[in-house]
Amino acid sequence: MPQETSSIRWRTVVEVAIISLVIYILIGTPGISTSQTTQTEAVNPKARAKVENLVYPRENLQCTHHGHQIHIFTTNPLVMYIEDFVSEDEADHLVDISANNWQVSTVFNKGQEHRDDSIRKSEKALVDRDDMVQCIEQRALSIQGWPQETFIERLWTQRYNVSGHYAHHYDWATASKHSRRVSTFMVYLRAECTGGGTNFPRLPMPHDEKWCAYIECAAERDGTPGVTFKPRKGAAVYWENFDASGRGYKETIHAGLPVTSGVKIGLNIWTWFQAGHVADE
Repeated sequence: MPQETSSIRWRTVVEVAIISLVIYILIGTPGISTSQTTQTEAVNPKARAKVENLVYPRENLQCTHHGHQIHIFTTNPLVMYIEDFVSEDEADHLVDISANNWQVSTVFNKGQEHRDDSIRKSEKALVDRDDMVQCIEQRALSIQGWPQETFIERLWTQRYNVSGHYAHHYDWATASKHSRRVSTFMVYLRAECTGGGTNFPRLPMPHDEKWCAYIECAAERDGTPGVTFKPRKGAAVYWENFDASGRGYKETIHAGLPVTSGVKIGLNIWTWFQAGHVADE
């Protein structure tokens, strides 16, 4: 009988130890730094794929000064309209190097990639990273104040022909405490079109009429709710996707409205925060 009691007692101790170890792992091991935790999270296929899409400037990259003018539309969330974000030459260059790379744009639903013209009708092209493109990447980080542990994702251009559009969506992407798509630049490279504005249905119309140079006002709105930024070659709309606590801004839901005539070509610049990540050598 004493032997049986002792065996039960030892088995109970082992079971408690195992349960404690599991809880210890689940709640996060004390003493492990953020960077170590991030490396563990990188095992997640989605997180690993995102890190693999981050880009870094070549060593000794030299960029000439480029002037642009920033108009702050709102600070909560931060939304800005940037005139001359890219120059005429840069815009034309990005269009030229996309010419042989266009492919049908796709959407993701429950982890599956497929084409759905009712949601997204456009073509996209992965941009080769020559010096001009890398300087544009660095410009995007500079405007944001060179945030730490934050990197540019590989750039894509988007071409919208007549009826081309992208239905309302968020750019939040996969988000966690340690990784998320923090901001977006929507850059207009070609705007020889009618329609095709970038619509934010949850942003309020401003009272200052000066904004009518950059957004659709009065008759131009045609009943579309919220704010629609006009596509103008070289300009960009910038917005932050998350607040300081890491919650996504609902006001950043947006759409590329249908092009009714002509062609619009845009450039997506997405900025990704990855805690503990270090640029490749």
